[in-house]
Amino acid sequence: MTHQTKYIVQKENSVKKQFLGVHFEVLAIGKESMVTKMLYKESDSVPFHKHPNEQNGYVITGQYKLRYDQKEYILAKGDSYSIPANMEHAMEIIEAGEVIDVFTPVRQDYL
Repeated sequence: MTHQTKYIVQKENSVKKQFLGVHFEVLAIGKESMVTKMLYKESDSVPFHKHPNEQNGYVITGQYKLRYDQKEYILAKGDSYSIPANMEHAMEIIEAGEVIDVFTPVRQDYL
């Protein structure tokens, strides 16, 4: 499936979406990757799931428990992570905040 690239996205033009009850913004979309900003609330919970996209993230604010590869990691401001494609993972929100995620290839279900 093809998608429209959006190399430059001014903050007022980001696309607001929701997935598994979590609000997020779709930011830049390239030919092979996309950038999103996750807007986590303490009441959010991301259950175990997987997708065919590599996922790289950077914690702007908040605190999270990331579970994957049979391990748990506590992540806070300034931490980053990389989750291989097709690996089951889950995120528990300890403290509300924002996370930047980059997906390769583009997540079609986020368009």
